[in-house]
Amino acid sequence: MQIYVHQDQAALAAAAEAHAAEALKSALAEKPIVRIVAATGNAQLQFLDRLCSRNDIDWSRVEVFHLDEYVGISKSHPASFSGYIEHHIAERVHPRQTHLIDGEATDVEDERSRLSELVAAAEIDVAFVGIGENGHLAFNDPPADFETDIPFIVVELDHACRRQQVGEGWFASLEDVPTLAYTMSMRQILKSRTIICVVPEARKAEAVRNCLAPDAAVTPEHPASLLQTHEDTHVYLDRESASMLPEDMT
Repeated sequence: MQIYVHQDQAALAAAAEAHAAEALKSALAEKPIVRIVAATGNAQLQFLDRLCSRNDIDWSRVEVFHLDEYVGISKSHPASFSGYIEHHIAERVHPRQTHLIDGEATDVEDERSRLSELVAAAEIDVAFVGIGENGHLAFNDPPADFETDIPFIVVELDHACRRQQVGEGWFASLEDVPTLAYTMSMRQILKSRTIICVVPEARKAEAVRNCLAPDAAVTPEHPASLLQTHEDTHVYLDRESASMLPEDMT
């Protein structure tokens, strides 16, 4: 794992975008079809906007997955991650295929199984991820399941995770936030060939310290700490999100 600290969110987004583009182009030079996973949320917007503005990536050979989605939510809902992926990526760059999670699927287990089969069919070349305020990776809230090999699982969202969604403006109140979600499992995320983790803002500083500091234990209580075990993970921070790390890391 490598950590890069930049002056502000704009510089972070520019550096992460440049790295992501090179990773995509390198993968496209090796194989006819490249598969990526993209995180959603406010923290990813600048990064994704820059990446999708480039004209030197052959998106017609890229398949896109996303990490998670609420159970029982419509794609037209402002908080839908499927809608986010469609709007911020698919409609802009027109990938070869976009595999959206159906939050309104009538049979949750069937949808979870469908997603698992799709994502397990071939290697994920590049994963774009973030870290939540409670240290979650995707919707793997603490204590996260580090053992399951199931590619997609259904989880119960904890209070801190749901409160973050209200704080970011996706829902009007805590009661409006769904309690269940589909998420790519921890071990499936770490099967990705390259992981680019984008984590700006002061509200993420405590989670960054708990998960990524030199003395941070790899523990399900801090889910994103598992990134420490992946050799080709690159974490992009700004001064605010890195503010609780030791000075020699910033």
